[in-house]
Amino acid sequence: MAREILKRIGTAALTVFAVATLTFFLTRAVPGNPFLSEKNPPQAVLDALNEKYGLDQPLYVQYVKYLGNLLRGDLGVSVKLQKDYPVARIIGEMFPVSAAIGFFALLWAVLLGVPLGCLAAYRRGRGTDSALQVVCTLGVSLPSFVVASLLLFAFCGGIAGWKLFPTLFQAGDWRSYVLPCFSLGFYPMCYIARQSRASMLDALGQDYIKTARAKGLRTGRILFKHALRNALLPVLTYLGPQVAFTLCGGFVVETVFTIPGLGRYFVQSISSRDYPVILGTTLFLASFLVGMNLLVDLLYQAVDPRIRLGREAA
Repeated sequence: MAREILKRIGTAALTVFAVATLTFFLTRAVPGNPFLSEKNPPQAVLDALNEKYGLDQPLYVQYVKYLGNLLRGDLGVSVKLQKDYPVARIIGEMFPVSAAIGFFALLWAVLLGVPLGCLAAYRRGRGTDSALQVVCTLGVSLPSFVVASLLLFAFCGGIAGWKLFPTLFQAGDWRSYVLPCFSLGFYPMCYIARQSRASMLDALGQDYIKTARAKGLRTGRILFKHALRNALLPVLTYLGPQVAFTLCGGFVVETVFTIPGLGRYFVQSISSRDYPVILGTTLFLASFLVGMNLLVDLLYQAVDPRIRLGREAA
């Protein structure tokens, strides 16, 4: 077990290194410069800024210095949005906002999506199943910015003057979290419901479920104690990367609702070509994503002991 975990950690480290390398060279390959957007900057000013932040050096020298700083835990400083402000502090200040919205979005998505999927599987072919399939298909088809825009129009003064929720995000107002959390969690909820339905239908057709029914066990116990445990594996597979993406910031949703989170700041850094912020945020997301995938692998063994037994036998 310990050897398997160490192997996965090594693979995760190589993945993060590959992401850092690709992101570094891809950002430099895009035409432009962080300082070219200034209004007619003198060439002497541009040269001084490039020299200050090391952008005048050859690309391989910049890359080696970046890796050296990264090994020391130094993500650099912002060169455009918040000049000379450490990227690590920017992430530390903005991630909690994104994480709070992402947490509540995923919470309601899981708490509602799994039971709805189980209900649809139990009532397969009936009106409840058909209605849920229509809603879930619509949910996975609509982009998050469309859902966010519709919610803004409906509940922020667009229809009949209804202004139930604030248009601009306010950290101290709980109403500011309702629409962003719903927008960010609607797609995961619909996807989880569809995954749960498909997995539950497969589990209900297994022999052990037929045996449980033959023994006279109640339907609720069969669904939630025997079938649900195996049906959760595909949901866990989906939640691994989805947790990372959602907690680190719904880029579009944060932009629509003007939320001062990591996702919105990441979009701004790309527009401004703030290289250290782009690299730091991408690495943070990649590390989070790899860590969640590792956690999912460990949860597999807790949910389904057959996976552990299969590995030990191999």
